[in-house]
Amino acid sequence: MTVHDGRQGRFYEDFVVGDVYRHPLGRTISEADNTWFTLLTMNTHPAHFDANYASKTPFGKILVNSGLTIAMLIGQSVSDISQRAIANLSLTNVRLTHPVFVGDTLYAESICTGKRESASRPYAGLVNVHTRALNADGDECLSFDRTALIYKRSEAETIDPFPEAKNGPLELKNA
Repeated sequence: MTVHDGRQGRFYEDFVVGDVYRHPLGRTISEADNTWFTLLTMNTHPAHFDANYASKTPFGKILVNSGLTIAMLIGQSVSDISQRAIANLSLTNVRLTHPVFVGDTLYAESICTGKRESASRPYAGLVNVHTRALNADGDECLSFDRTALIYKRSEAETIDPFPEAKNGPLELKNA
């Protein structure tokens, strides 16, 4: 029997400058997503929750809170970029290039733009990526650059959170 770990992200050594990572899950933004995020973050701009007000703006309808769009793009990229991160160190060059509306589905991809070993943490390296969100029509809605401190593979056993079962591994039972 072979045991396969679920996808837990890339280690520092797995990143190659120039490689593109298409993140596996698209996400459709619902009205509830936008309303809740807007309320949770205490954003009082009516373009995000007042349909009457929003109808009178140049967009003509409710605009998705840009903080939600940024948070979703970061989240969509975790499985490929920062699942094995110790910390995100910077988020720069944030560009909101196309409006996002309730009902839009966003997809994400990143390109590795640089990497280097950490001078102060020998068990990790710094990885730089440029990430962007595309809507279903292929319009780029958002992009940013990010630097993350990522564990090296040699640290996998020390950070593996999956416990050993006290009653042994899973096995096929005879029927």
